[in-house]
Amino acid sequence: MHLIDIGANLTHDSFDHDRDAVLARARQAGVAQMVVTGASREHSPLALRLAQAHPGMLYATAGVHPHHATEYTDECDAQMRALQAHPEVVAVGECGLDYFRDFSPRPAQRKAFERQLQIGADTGKPLFLHQRDAHEDFVAVMKNFDGQLGPAVVHCFTGTREELFDCLDRDWYIGITGWLCDERRGAHLRELVRHIPADRLMVETDAPYLLPRTLRPMPKDRRNEPAFLPHIVEEVARDRGEDAALTAANATAATRGFFRLPQA
Repeated sequence: MHLIDIGANLTHDSFDHDRDAVLARARQAGVAQMVVTGASREHSPLALRLAQAHPGMLYATAGVHPHHATEYTDECDAQMRALQAHPEVVAVGECGLDYFRDFSPRPAQRKAFERQLQIGADTGKPLFLHQRDAHEDFVAVMKNFDGQLGPAVVHCFTGTREELFDCLDRDWYIGITGWLCDERRGAHLRELVRHIPADRLMVETDAPYLLPRTLRPMPKDRRNEPAFLPHIVEEVARDRGEDAALTAANATAATRGFFRLPQA
């Protein structure tokens, strides 16, 4: 397989002691490129720095996750815009709404989301989006920017059938993680993934989070990493009723076009 992980939190401190080995294992597993998630004022510059240190293999997003929405000041907006000027930064985000945790007040979340969508409108860059338990407000905010935005991917999709078709009707891409492998909360995705058009399905680990529960053997530290992406692809392919090589090829083609990535 030749794969691209569209969402890896490689700036997380759990990778500080062995990040080079993690990248080497990913490459050995067939994960040729990775998009490093920037999700805060602290980690978005780190994601860029990491991408600059591994040209052609790593790319970055720059944004502020809804958990950190209260840090989205005018100064923060200027910082995010400056980061988007770098060619290694291939998308705006991670941004969106999260009403499951409510780590930031909902009005602050909506404001930070709107300001980042404006960056997307101004730059034309793709959007790397987060939504949890906030679908109606999420769609309403996005509607305010109809006709102004580039392509968008709803990363780590975990929603309902109705939410999926809402997203597909709006031509958004869908990112699938190891959540699908969780029999406690992700089983519904096994039926839903067959409805995602092949040219709008992308795959991701969200490492170090969301270790696939069906992975064997399980790593002792329970840390997810990009090398486990082929396992997720195999699970998705089985649920879609297609060969894993086809799922991989289609997801890679969709991802390369979406983020405008060169061949690895």
